[in-house]
Amino acid sequence: MFNPDDKNMIPKDQEIMDYLILNGGLEIVGVDSSNGSFLYSFTTKIKELMPDLYIEHINTINQDMLSLWEKGYININFLADDPVITLSKKSLIDLEVAKLSKDEQWSVMELKRLMFKKENWYNQYIT
Repeated sequence: MFNPDDKNMIPKDQEIMDYLILNGGLEIVGVDSSNGSFLYSFTTKIKELMPDLYIEHINTINQDMLSLWEKGYININFLADDPVITLSKKSLIDLEVAKLSKDEQWSVMELKRLMFKKENWYNQYIT
């Protein structure tokens, strides 16, 4: 089993995933319709379990959000104390989302999933 404190061990990806799932740092959020594999998402616990991975993940998300903003799929209020992200109408058009890379499509899908959790999400988040 993967032990993040053992700096001499080079873990296999599956061992890391097992460790994160068993310790609450990773959760299954869906199934990829193209190949049937599970889709995963980090939980807030990832920050304490693997801080370096958390920082890398945050940097990747920031790059992804900036790219989606530049392409018109999301809006970002940079002037807010805590920048607010909203979906644009373009992000709701399947043909438009299909033009994105697989990773970008996943990002849009994850944003929608998170916003669907909110009550009245459509009126609050679509601009």
